[in-house]
Order: sequence, then structure tokens, then C-alpha cells
Amino acid sequence: MQGRCRGASSALYGQLNGAFGGLWVGKNVVIFTEGYDGTMNAANGRRYGYPKLLGFWGIAGEPDNQELPSFEKLVQGPSTSHSHSKKIRSTSVKAQLTKNTEPNEAPVIATVQDDDERMLANIGYRQELRRHFTKWTTVSYAISILGVLGSVPATFGIPIMAGGPATAVWAWLIGSCMAACIALSVAELVSAYPTAGGMYFVTKNVVPPEHVALWAWLIGWSNFLGQTAGVTSVAYTVSQMVLATASMNSGLKDSVYFYRPNALQTVLLSILLLIIMGVICSLSSKMLNRIVVWFAPINVLASVAISIVLLVLTPEKQSARWVFTHFTDGSGWGNKGFSFLLGFLSVAWTMTDYDGTTHMSEETHDAATRGPLAIWVAVVVSGLVGWMLTVTFCFCMKDFDGIIGSPTGLPAAQIFLNAGGRRGGTVMWFWVILVQFFTGCSAMLADTRMAYAFSRDDALPLSRIWSTVNPYTQTPVNSVWLVVLLSCILVCIGIGSNQTVVSIFNITAPALDLSYIAVIFAFIIYRNRVPFIEGPFTLGKWGNFVRPMAIAWVCFISVVLFFPTARPVTAANMNYGICVAVFIAFFALSWWWINARHSVLANHLDVAHSKYTGPRTTDILRLADTEDREDSPPTYES
Repeated sequence: MQGRCRGASSALYGQLNGAFGGLWVGKNVVIFTEGYDGTMNAANGRRYGYPKLLGFWGIAGEPDNQELPSFEKLVQGPSTSHSHSKKIRSTSVKAQLTKNTEPNEAPVIATVQDDDERMLANIGYRQELRRHFTKWTTVSYAISILGVLGSVPATFGIPIMAGGPATAVWAWLIGSCMAACIALSVAELVSAYPTAGGMYFVTKNVVPPEHVALWAWLIGWSNFLGQTAGVTSVAYTVSQMVLATASMNSGLKDSVYFYRPNALQTVLLSILLLIIMGVICSLSSKMLNRIVVWFAPINVLASVAISIVLLVLTPEKQSARWVFTHFTDGSGWGNKGFSFLLGFLSVAWTMTDYDGTTHMSEETHDAATRGPLAIWVAVVVSGLVGWMLTVTFCFCMKDFDGIIGSPTGLPAAQIFLNAGGRRGGTVMWFWVILVQFFTGCSAMLADTRMAYAFSRDDALPLSRIWSTVNPYTQTPVNSVWLVVLLSCILVCIGIGSNQTVVSIFNITAPALDLSYIAVIFAFIIYRNRVPFIEGPFTLGKWGNFVRPMAIAWVCFISVVLFFPTARPVTAANMNYGICVAVFIAFFALSWWWINARHSVLANHLDVAHSKYTGPRTTDILRLADTEDREDSPPTYES
């Protein structure tokens, strides 16, 4: 038996509860729904969105020997008994055929597991990963991916040397507020479409269909390469911190430590750290949930404890007036105002990767609500904690010149040594390293899920390999080791040229932030052409202010991020980030024009696609026209 609906594009033949409930009949399958996820268009009375998917009724064997279940059976919906009836949960948007255990037994109803799986099915992807991330784990993950306790000490030297303590303090506060605008704009969009692709997938729903492929291609590559550079930079930074700890404990003679790590040692330790991160990220979502839930508490509590210890143990401290009002021109640009702008580099490098949380959406319960909430909480908490650390460090800089010229190369590390001595400073520095390692694990998780989402849309070479989900861990293990491999290749550049590898790291923040505002900009300019179904988190009228502010800030800070931090500009201190950015843009556009937009195989052929068309969802449920349902009652034929 094959159901058909004459005169309509969908196969609707009856209704269940509500005006928009019904049965969609296809070959050997009945899909039954309850209402619609979406919004009503007041202009034409049409409802946009997807039916709420309740479940599938599959028919096994020869279709001619089967009958449809009774209407009453379907109205009852999925079974809720856990002790006396067997419930088969669907793990795919495609109907799963079920087998009868007895010749005369009615077919078993296959149901969608929960609202998250139903939403993912409505979007057009099948549930492959397992949802084990809870509310607290999601918040912990969002905070840890920013990792202020690891990032602030690592980047504190740039604003303090460029513009003095007041620059470091106020640039962080202002930058955090601007970061909140970006985070809120991202949270609103990913709340509507919580998938592993994050903002990359949102592109499909804010851009006209004829432009989706190119937009998604550029945004996807910008996001993926930016995140990969970020993972590599975190591993490299942790390696430098670990080796700096060894230097601090090796003894000092003539302001030079006995042990001074070389480039090869730094790179080799970075590779080891990347492999360890890869092993952790290859664990099951259930195990990751148990680990990640501790990241944020350790981050926040250690930050508060270190701030208290520094203020108590530092013998002499600066005045509040010096901390909050003393500006300098240490950049050499001859202008305190421009030196102040360079102070934004610390907060810009720290407060990014906002959509990292959404890349874990397909492993998170109630992702449409908890993901955006976690992003917002993370930005607020990280902004406050980062400001607390910055102010604390500035108060502890009585010997300003000695700390700036520290043989450790890190002003924050010297502050720790001044307060706690070698042993106490090492203990505090250990927590900084640990939190930075947590940040690396979180960043790698986001990057691997982006690689998984990008490859299931055939955007990467050998996509079928990278999009495969491991049957034992039920996570994209192949994508994990793809990211590890790419990161190891990038970090090896540091053996030959430290300046080159640092330039690659510098592209992380602008690449990610520009990929975000591109989607936000598309949402603004195409909102009257592309119907957008809002998620549970929405900015409402405040969006008209927040979104343009986010776009303006990213455009501004991206220019600052590409400037050299000091003058005179030499080959050694030149910021080559703009060269890396141009290379990424050239690479993505060239690949697009040469190969991705062309195809020798038509999309309708039953073979792997060689043409990239953007996020490839399966829109299996479509609403029939009202006129078709009323005027042309559909029939099914045997």
C-alpha cells in the first residue's frame, strides 16, 4: 500500500487533535503529528514551521498484506508504559520499519524520544549523538570555554604595557559589555536552531535559498578554521605556562633562569597536550558530562581564592587612584587614546567562541533553552571574574617596572612570585594552567562538533569519515582526531617561526567574531524575505539596539586586532594576522569557485553529492495547502 495525496505537495490524508495535526502517509510508513512548531503569518494566514513529530508507524514485510492501524490507535499516541509495553524510540528522521512479533499482532508504534529529538527532526537532522549534558554541565561548559583564569594572566601583559593599569581595567569592563551584545545576538539565533553546526547552520534559515550555499560555505570555514587555530593556541599557551613553571623553579642568575625552554620543546609538549585533549574529547557524552560539570566551579572558585591570596600576601600595593586613573602610552604610537584601544586585545582574545556552547546542542537536554541561557550566564560571570582578576593584578603592581620586565616573560606570573614566593607562586600558577587546560578541552569539543556538522553536509574532504559516529562512545571520534591532526600540523610551524605561529593564533578572535556578525547581519537585511521562527530565547525590541551594536563592535575590534602592538614596527613585532586572514579568505573562495559550487554528479542521483549546497537537512514534513485539504480530499491506493 502506498499512500498518495492528489493535488497537494504533501501526503496529508487526515487530522488528529487540533487544526494542524494530522497523518502524513508515505511508502510503507505513516508519520503522525500533533500541532505545529512555528508561527502564524498574519498576512496570509499560513503557518510556517514544521509539524510536531510524535512518532512513526512502520510497516514491515509486503505492503499488500498489511493494514493501517485504527484511527483510535493512532490518536492514543505513543505508549507511556515502561513496565508492560515495549517502546521503540526512533533515532532517525527517516521512519524505522518495525517487525511484528506475532502474525496477528498490531504493528508497534515507534516514538520520538523527547522534545529535543523532535525539534532536531523538525529541523531536518536525525539524532545520532546522545544527550547527557545537563543544565549545570552546559553552564559549566560555557564558562570554561572562555576560561578567564587561564586567559587573563596569559594576556594581561598586553594592555598593561600598552596603556597602563587604567587601560587594562576599563578596557576589560567596556569590552565585556560589548561582548555581551555579541553573545546575546548569537544566543537568540541559536535558540531557534540548536544544532551542532551552531551559527553555521543558522545561516540556512536567515539567508535566501539562492545564497545559502556561498554564505554557509564562507561562515562554516571561517568558524572551523578559527576554532582550530584557537584550540592550537590554547595548547601552545599551556605548554608555555608549564615550561615557564619549570623555569621559575630552576634558579635565577643575573636575571636569567637556568632553564630556558626552546621552540622544539614547546612544540613537542603542545603536541602531547593536544593528544591528551583528544583522548578526553573522545569519551562518551555521559563521561564528558561528569567531567565538564567541574570545570566552571574550579575556574570561579580558584579565581576568587587567588585574588584574595594576592591581595593579602602582596606586601605593598598600589593606590586605587593609580589603578583606575593612570594611563600611559607604552605602545610607542604617540597617543594614549590609541594605546587604550590596544588594551581591548586581552578581552577580545578571551571573550569569544560564544557559539561553542551551541556546538554541543545535540548532546544537551533542552538545548533551545539551556544553550542560550548558558551563553548569557557565561559572559556575565566571565566578565565579572575577569575584571576582578585584572583589578587585583593592578593593585599588586607596586614594582611596576620590575613586573613588566620580569624574566618569566609574563607579568602575572611575576605577581604570583612576588606574593607567594617560589612555592606559593607555583601553587597559584598550577590552577591557572589547569583552568587553561580545561579551556583547551572545551574548545576542542566545540571544534570537533563543528567538524562533525560541517562534514555531514559534505563540506570537508572525506566527509563520510569525519561525520561517522563511533558506535561505542556514540560521539564523532573521527572528527576529534581530525582536529588533533590539524592542530598538530599548525603548532609545528612554531619550530621554524614563533612569529608565524603567533600570527595564526591571532586570527582566532576575528575569524570567529566575523563569522557571528555575518549571520547577524544576514538576519537583519533578509528578515523581510526569509521567515524566521524564533526560539524560546529572544531579544524582542532590544534586538534593534543589541544586534547593530554587536556588528559595529566586531568591525571595530577586528581592525584593532590586526594592528601591531608596538612601534617602531619591525619584522619581529609585526602583526601578521591580516596575512593569515587574507589567506583563509582566498583559500575558501578559491575552493568554492573551483570545486564546491560545481558538480559532475546531479543531486538527484543516488550517489554521494560532490556539490556543496549548504546545510543538508531532510524536510520530510510539509504542510499541504488549505485549499487542497478542503477541496480535494486525499486518498490512498493499494
